[in-house]
Amino acid sequence: MDQQSSNQNNLHFDVIVIGVGSMGSSACYHLAREGYKVLGLEKFKIGHENGAHTGQSRIIRKAYFEAPEYVPLLETAYKNWKELEDKTGEQLYFPTGLLYIGQPDHILIRGMKQSAALYQVPIENLSAKETRKRFPAFHLPPGFEIVHEPDAGFIPPEKAIRLYAEQAQLAGAEIHTKENVMRWELKGNHCVVTTGKREYKCNKLVITTGPWSRKMIPAIENKLLITRQFIAWVKMKKEQSFALGNFPCWMIADDERPGSYYGFPALPTEKFGEPGGMKMAHHFPGQAADPDQVNRQATPEDEQNIEYALHKYFPGSYEAIHSSKTCLYANSPDENFIVDHLPGYDERVVIGCGFSGHGFKFVSLVGQVLADLAMKGKTDAAIDFLKLNRFANSVF
Repeated sequence: MDQQSSNQNNLHFDVIVIGVGSMGSSACYHLAREGYKVLGLEKFKIGHENGAHTGQSRIIRKAYFEAPEYVPLLETAYKNWKELEDKTGEQLYFPTGLLYIGQPDHILIRGMKQSAALYQVPIENLSAKETRKRFPAFHLPPGFEIVHEPDAGFIPPEKAIRLYAEQAQLAGAEIHTKENVMRWELKGNHCVVTTGKREYKCNKLVITTGPWSRKMIPAIENKLLITRQFIAWVKMKKEQSFALGNFPCWMIADDERPGSYYGFPALPTEKFGEPGGMKMAHHFPGQAADPDQVNRQATPEDEQNIEYALHKYFPGSYEAIHSSKTCLYANSPDENFIVDHLPGYDERVVIGCGFSGHGFKFVSLVGQVLADLAMKGKTDAAIDFLKLNRFANSVF
């Protein structure tokens, strides 16, 4: 083989993954472990804070209020997370329990009870008195229902992404960081991906670019709304009451504002890094944003929204917001994921996007699904409700 042919071969891959964030790192791993020649292209570093996956912790739960169809997927996701733990010797799933709190007719309560009943997910109803006994920091309005899911908890996203990327490389994947994809196109029977450094070819292409998916996948631009989301770490009085081991993850469906407020126990910084304090946020689409031009600074409105929930549900416990970050949601019209072949590309292009702020817990499964769709053309996972054909006439 001459030098020119050798160089061309080195730039030709079975599959290229654009975007090595949460879903992309998992896809790279699942592809590489099956023996495929894989290239992952990442615009930033691995585990950066510019997209959707920053923030130290992400809730994982099975009693899925959004739709019961997610529960079988979660069963596999839990199993896959355990496999990654066993493979690396690193803990990723931290069971803390999760309190769902809201009025009985709110979708948060109705939906999670429906999913739990359909799939025998263990849950327990708590009285206000029992909740106060276990977790005295909560002050809840009368008439709110309180349901506890003991097997819920959280996963550290930065750690999970790092481990998947490392395991992908150990399995033979190439991962290039700080290499921005300028464009991609289908040419004949392969895809061509052009970056700021060079041109690559591949047989199959996987696109997992989070909030950049509107720009990277113009064909579905009107199916995604990118929004800026504010996350706060709060210094609380009686800090030990909110510490990991003493305090659960929680979701509260407010009776005056849309969406839900959610939070985590305060994590020890010596194990999880900064920032310390109780992390909390508002799960509801924020202001529309361009991922390349996002205001990363806290605004008075951001802080007032968090303080509203703190004063209402933890009165007398709040000292100050001492740290904050912003992340980005890529919202689909129905807030369900988009995982499918991209039409018009002869099943050579697979996309995973539109995770709408609740996708991280599925990372361990979605990477496997994307790999199967790309290289086998199909998946055993029940994802028909996540395919693009549901959007025949739907736009924002």
